[in-house]
Amino acid sequence: MREVGGDERARFVVHLTIRAADLPAAHLLARALTRSLGFLPEVVTGETTISVEGAPDVQHQVFCDRSMGRGRRCLLRPGHGGGCSRHLLRPLPR
Repeated sequence: MREVGGDERARFVVHLTIRAADLPAAHLLARALTRSLGFLPEVVTGETTISVEGAPDVQHQVFCDRSMGRGRRCLLRPGHGGGCSRHLLRPLPR
């Protein structure tokens, strides 16, 4: 563990394990949890990742996270087509 000294402020990250059946289900669950907790200033949406159980070093991004200026980040899926957006796209009603 890294020791924090002097004026350096510690930043702590909470790792919460939630299991999903497969990668698409994990993406869906991570996006839903991040959106539902997005009102908390401590939630860093763009840094949300998922990993395979037992392989925490191999992480998959959940959001694009490209910088949009003024400290704002894109909230669409990684590798999305078109321009970035701060709004989460919802499927069109059938």
